[in-house]
Formats: sequence, C-alpha cells, structure tokens
Amino acid sequence: MLILKIAFRNIFRNTRRSVTTLSTIAIGAAAVLIFGAYVTYIEYGVQTGAVQRTGHLQVFRNGYFTFGTAAPASWGIDHYEAVLALIKEDAVLKTLTAVVTPVQSLAGIVGNFDNNTSKTFFGFGFVPSERERMNEWNEYSTGSQGLRPSGLKDDDLSRGITGVGLVRILGLCQRMRLENCPPLPRTEVAETAAAPAPSVDIGELAQRDQAAPAAAAEDFEPTVDLLAATAGGAPNVVTLQIARVERQPLKEFDDNYVGMNLGLAQNLVYGRGEHKVSGIVLQLHRTEDLKTARRRLVALFREHGLDLEVRDFTELNPQYNQIIGLFESIFSFISVIIGIVVLFTVTNAMGMSVVERTGEIGTARAMGVRRQGVRQQFLTEGSLLGTIGATLGLTLAYLAAYGINHSSLSWTPPGQASAVPLRLYLTGAYALIALTWVGLLVVSALAALLPANRAARMTVVDALRHV
Repeated sequence: MLILKIAFRNIFRNTRRSVTTLSTIAIGAAAVLIFGAYVTYIEYGVQTGAVQRTGHLQVFRNGYFTFGTAAPASWGIDHYEAVLALIKEDAVLKTLTAVVTPVQSLAGIVGNFDNNTSKTFFGFGFVPSERERMNEWNEYSTGSQGLRPSGLKDDDLSRGITGVGLVRILGLCQRMRLENCPPLPRTEVAETAAAPAPSVDIGELAQRDQAAPAAAAEDFEPTVDLLAATAGGAPNVVTLQIARVERQPLKEFDDNYVGMNLGLAQNLVYGRGEHKVSGIVLQLHRTEDLKTARRRLVALFREHGLDLEVRDFTELNPQYNQIIGLFESIFSFISVIIGIVVLFTVTNAMGMSVVERTGEIGTARAMGVRRQGVRQQFLTEGSLLGTIGATLGLTLAYLAAYGINHSSLSWTPPGQASAVPLRLYLTGAYALIALTWVGLLVVSALAALLPANRAARMTVVDALRHV
C-alpha cells in the first residue's frame, strides 16, 4: 500500500506532464470503447435485420442451397405439412422456436400490359400473418422495426407487394402514387409497343387461366400478370394485385422483387399438382440457442429418414459475416494504433521522470534499496497511470454513449432500406470494457518497463553525482 501511495505522489510531481499523459490514455480508452460499442450495435442491427427477413434457420431439400435456386419448383419439400408438424411438435424445438413457417421461392416474368412493359422477377411466397410475427423479433432492442406490415391476409390470394424499382420499371408510379418515382418515358413505351410480340401472349394466358383470382376494382391497386414455368415445365400465369410497395436495400433486389401469399406462389409454381414449398423457416426466441436447435433438427431428420438440410442465417445472408468482419478489422486497427500512441506517451513520460529523479534514485540505492525495488517503483507508477487513464476513459465513454443514445440520431445500416436510431451498446459490454481496461493497463506497464530498467541499472556513484 505504501508503494502505491509513493507512486501516486511521484506521478503528480510534474502535474502538466502527468495530466497530458492521462488525457492521452483516457481519450484512447474512450475511443476504443465507443467504437467497440458501435461495432456491437452494427452486429446486433445486421443480425436483427437478417433474422427478421430469413429467420435463424431454414430447412431445404438436400442440395437445394447449392443447386436448387436455379429451379426452385424442382427442389420442393415433399409433404411439407408433415415436416412442419414434426418440427412444431418436437419437445426440444417447441421451447426454442418463436415462428415456424413455410416459404416458396420462384422466378419468372412480370408484365403490365396496360402500357406494354414486362421484365423478369424473382418472387417470394409467405404466410402473411407469420411474416408479421417474424418482423416483431428484436432480441437486442436495436430500434429496427423490420419490414412494414405487408397488408396481406392469409385467405386473400389476389394481392401482393413489390419493390419500388419494379413498379418504376413497369410504369406504375403514378397509379401507386409513389413519391420520388419518375414515370416511364414515352420513348420507352413506344419502343416497347413497337417490339415484336412474344411467342406466348401472357395477357391472353392470364385471361384464360381459371385459377387466377379476379382483379380488384381500386385504381390505386393495379394488377400485373406473373408468368412462370411449373415443376413440370409448362407455362403458368396468375394475376397479382399490387397492394403495396417496399423499398428493398439493394437496387438489384428492388428492381426484381415480388412478394405474395404462399398459396398464390404455389398455384403459380405447381399449378394443379401437389403443392410443395422450397423451404421452412425457423425463427428462435434467442440467437444463443441456434446451435442447439440446428443439432436437434439434423438429429430429427436423421431419425425419420428425411433427406433435408439445415442452413443458418449467416449462410443465407453471406454479407453478414462480411460486414461484421470489416468492422472488426477496423476496430482491431484502431485499437493497435491507440495502443502504440499510449505506449510511446507513457514511455516518454516515465523516461523524463527517470532523468529528473536520477539523484533521488542514487540516494535510494545508497540507503540500501535494491535494483528490483527501484524497478518495481517505476513499474507501479506506469501501471497507475494506465489504471487512472483507463478509468477516466471509461467514464468519458459512458457519458458519450449516453449523449448519443439520447440524441435522436439515426442512420441507415447495411442491409436495410430505412433509417433506424443510432445506438452505442456499452452498457452490458463487460468483455469489451474488461479487455480495454486491462489492455491499457498492460500497455502502460510495458511502456514503463524500459525506463524502469534504465533506472534500476544506474550506478550509485554516477547517480549521486547527477545534478
């Protein structure tokens, strides 16, 4: 205890130098903690968006993830209702899952023949009520509200949603009353109208298709025709009434996305044949249960001889690991730079202290203090600088985090199309706080090691003669 008291007094012999050194350590600690809290927020935010869209786990027919996306209809899960019941009734999975729902992927051509426009699309069939439940998942309270309510009903197969870009390309901006959505230029309409007619008249097929639901009468909900090949290879057409548009995070996705009721997607892909699904989505209550749920699913399918595979949200959203890896690399780089700055700052301060106290060191050695005692004294002073500086930095970081979290700042994170509140997840980040605090303490002690060794190796006579 005495050595700490002496070290504290020695630190503030030169108040200006000590305050400068402590300020450098404190600012460095605050910078590391604030950016670390921001990286944690990014990780939670990106994970929340991914889980709201695709769930924690998805079940596919074995091989679909590698080969099936080119022809989803050919890789459907047979008797998927039985698989759903198997998952929902399992004692282990029942306690872990929040939502278990089937989905159907598809692709084809969408046409708006009021102005003779058409393009390729990729679609997604889902159960509307269960999709709304998935959007409510927000384990980390990131402020992300997920996708807006679709406005679709489970028993209404006539209505769907599209990306803003797809509506723009089809020339439906005015009818959908969208802001910042330019109308289709006349030249493009004329060129499209003058183009040779396709060998298959999609509009005529749509009128002949008895399974297609009737279009609604509202002018602000226009209809489009969707053409796709069934699992047997025959062309099939259904009519979709655009109930709402959703801006997607990527332009390519926004220009091609069509969302619809699962039943309509199955009618388009399978026609009057057996209805299947391309996947079964599992959304868990907590992300930490992901490995347990995945192991249980694999074991369950093996027990029942089902040829199914399981993929988690990091595999379904490859950009997740890329984004997290990028920010973790930046955080590591910043931490190393700040560590180097603190290292040289403390080394300089302790080196100056050794020079100023050379006579004192000689006196202490002449009175019987051993070399190890001198070394320990300076190491204690360096460690105390790191301890005080890191504690001050932690206080600054908490104040900054509180200010930012209550400032109503917002931003648009990767993978989302709308702004969300900006947050710093410092409260509860005990690993980050401990690692930063201990790291700066170790760096400060190492920085004091060289000056401490120089002080300990001084010759007593030469130290006493120092003026």
